[in-house]
Formats: sequence, structure tokens, C-alpha cells
Amino acid sequence: MFFFESMPWYSIIMWFVVVGGLMLMNELARANKWVALILFTVLPIVLTIFVWPTTAGAGSSTGTWFHWVKVYSALAGCLGFLALRFVKGAQDKKWMMAFPAFILALNILEAVIRDFQVYSLHGMVDGVYMNGGVWNIMNGVAGILNILTISGWVGIQISKDKQKDMVWADQMWFWIIAYDVWNFAYVYNCVSDHSFYAGLGLLMSCTIPAFLIKKGAWLQHRAQTLAFWMMFTMTFPAFVGESKFAVQSSHSSTALFTLSFLALAINVAVFIYHIYRIKTQKKNIFKDEVYTGLKSFEEIKQNN
Repeated sequence: MFFFESMPWYSIIMWFVVVGGLMLMNELARANKWVALILFTVLPIVLTIFVWPTTAGAGSSTGTWFHWVKVYSALAGCLGFLALRFVKGAQDKKWMMAFPAFILALNILEAVIRDFQVYSLHGMVDGVYMNGGVWNIMNGVAGILNILTISGWVGIQISKDKQKDMVWADQMWFWIIAYDVWNFAYVYNCVSDHSFYAGLGLLMSCTIPAFLIKKGAWLQHRAQTLAFWMMFTMTFPAFVGESKFAVQSSHSSTALFTLSFLALAINVAVFIYHIYRIKTQKKNIFKDEVYTGLKSFEEIKQNN
């Protein structure tokens, strides 16, 4: 294939198992706050002390600063979102609604920095094959544009149903797609041989719920599935790269360029539309939701 080498049938089945497993864990965390607290506090503490120093140590494919920062920043996001959802009065403090936007921007920025870093890397680095090039710069710019189009956090609300989901109506479907393409390109650029699962599979595990199960709660789905995936991959680093289920990247410069170009083009388009909405609707990005009036926006608001 263009992006990957051969994909045996059992790897394709495993891809669906991974996506389904992450979605199931996300639903378990959504369903009960006490279960979520155990999954996002007790479990990572145990893994940090007894498992990760061995499995994610120096020289392993997950032994880089990025992986360690990523797992804890994802867990911090999950715990912060739980506080917004269940601590009485938290949602009434407008300044606290900036936290989701901050943690999201921080996670994107971490990846942007890594993309720029990989630009000059070639060959095996920390157990991962790198093929740095202009595509890393293109995708880094796409990530910056993705950060600049984060908006409407002042309108974040907590749903009235039993799950008490964190709903962000201004996080429109086209922004989610732009993020997905950018993030898949990032994973493909920086950890290519992991991207079949850590890119495509992980992104589907939060995008499917955001489109089909609980609309408007994409960031909550994203944080939780990312945290589960990072805990899994730091515990079993060989799964994506060395097991029989591993799917290797083609490492094609053409594939790398094509994907990053697509990510940049989509994010430029979303950025232009974002600025257009701000200008024509006279929006203040620090006080207003940018996409009020759009059908999908109003549907999310009405349902919550």
C-alpha cells in the first residue's frame, strides 16, 4: 500500500479490536466517576512505580521525553475534565473553562515541537525509524494553525444526562477532521511504524463517539482514549512495532509529503473560514462562540 507495507488479515482484525477496546474503556470512564478516578489515578500510579521504569526506559521505543510527557499530560486532562464535570460549582467559574483549551493547545504544541525536531533526524532513533524532511515543517505549521482555530471555550457546558459529559459546541466537525488529519500526519512523520494503531486507530476511537455516540464531547473522548492508549503502549511497547500484529510504514517520502501537505491544506482552509466567521460575525474569540447559528452547533446546544 501507499502508506503502509502489507497488512495481514489478523492485523486488520486487531486494528478493530484496538479501536473497539479504546471505545469500550472510554464508555466505562464516561459511565461512572469513581471508575474513571481509579482508571486515571490508581492505575497510572501503579504502572509508574512498578512497570514503566522497565518497559519505557531509555532505549525503548517509548523511552523518549515525549512519551512520558504525553501520558501525564493526557492523564492531567482527564482529571481536569472530571473536576469540571463533577466538582460542584466548577462549571460556574468561567476561568476554569479555559483549562480544556489550554490542555488541548499544550498537547498539540508538544507534537509540533516533536515534528520540528524530527525534521533533522534520519535512521533509527530510540528504536523508531525516522525519515525527517520538509513534511515535518509543513505539518508543524498545520499544528500551529490547529491551535489558532481553537475557539468557544467560554461556551463549554456540562450535559444534563447521567454521564455529565463536558460538551464543547464550538468544536465543530470540520475542526475535528482537520485535527485528525494533522495528528495522523504527525504520528506518521514521527513514529511511522506505530501509526497504523497509534495514529489511525486511536483517532477513530475518539472520532466515532464524537460523531455517533455523544456529539460535542470530542475533547473528552480524545483525552480519555489517548490516556488509555499511552498507558497501554508504555506497558507493551513491542505491540505496535515488533509483535506479529505490527504494521510497518512504507517510509515513502512521497507518502510523508502527501499526508503532511493534506494536513496543511485542510488546516489552512479551516483557518481561513475561522477568520471569515470572526470578521463577518464580529466575534471576540475570548468572549464569544464563533460558530453560533450553524446547524450542527445549534443541535449540540439544544441536546445539552
